[in-house]
Amino acid sequence: MELAPPARLATAGPPEGAEWLAGLPELVAEVLARWELTPERVTAPGGRTSMLVLVGCADGGRAALKICAPWRPAALEEAALRRWDGLGAVRALRHDPAAGALLLERLHGETSLRSLPEAKATLEAVSVLRRLWVDPGAGHPFPTVAEHTAGRAAALRDGALAALDAEPLVESALAARDELLAGEPERLLLHGDFRQGAVLASDAERAPWLAVGPEPVVGERAYDLARLARDRLHDLVASPGAASITRRRVARLADSVELSAERLRGWALFRAVESAGRALSAGRRSEAEALLEFATWL
Repeated sequence: MELAPPARLATAGPPEGAEWLAGLPELVAEVLARWELTPERVTAPGGRTSMLVLVGCADGGRAALKICAPWRPAALEEAALRRWDGLGAVRALRHDPAAGALLLERLHGETSLRSLPEAKATLEAVSVLRRLWVDPGAGHPFPTVAEHTAGRAAALRDGALAALDAEPLVESALAARDELLAGEPERLLLHGDFRQGAVLASDAERAPWLAVGPEPVVGERAYDLARLARDRLHDLVASPGAASITRRRVARLADSVELSAERLRGWALFRAVESAGRALSAGRRSEAEALLEFATWL
């Protein structure tokens, strides 16, 4: 079968990733052979930082082979999955850090929490997050939220959103980050990129829904909830009264885990604005504009 990178991955990487993309089919074939895996299909459209191949294993089982891009190291993802050990998240069965390869238990990739009505999806999402928020462990390899967001904050200061005339929002977002980091109350292991689409249906007896694709960081819970706060953004943009809906959503999410709504609002603001900067840099102007509109509602 053809092992070409799906279109989303092929067009999403930085310029320096072109060589890795060119050699990706050969890399995937090498890992498949070495781990005695039989490819079934490449998932599409796939993500922007990895390639996922559904596979059969030599023992008759089924799994998913994930090859992570160099700009999204597999070692950190594997370390987080190992720390969670299946509690709220998919399990890693094998790992080759040099190849960026993870062999994961098979979930139902076509069924995420986005398939549920919004209220039910939010309840399930918060339930999964509660299980993921654990102590990162002594000597852990995970960056802090401050470290993880430093480069993104610098990009905003350097004018990542200059083309959209968003300076007031950028200043507010950067001020919110500085204030939040100055008084960060927790140092827990976070998923880092948690949203409804990153929680998939599972046949595992331990849980019906499991998280995938972490971008693990250490910090406060409000940082994780901030990404969830803007879920189904396109539906939200199209809704009448979107601003009031957004503020109620933030309040409910904060209340559901007994957090400060103001801290959640601050992280939601920063994360929306910095995501807009990255979207604009990647040529996704309409996405950037939607994110900035969301930020104004906060």
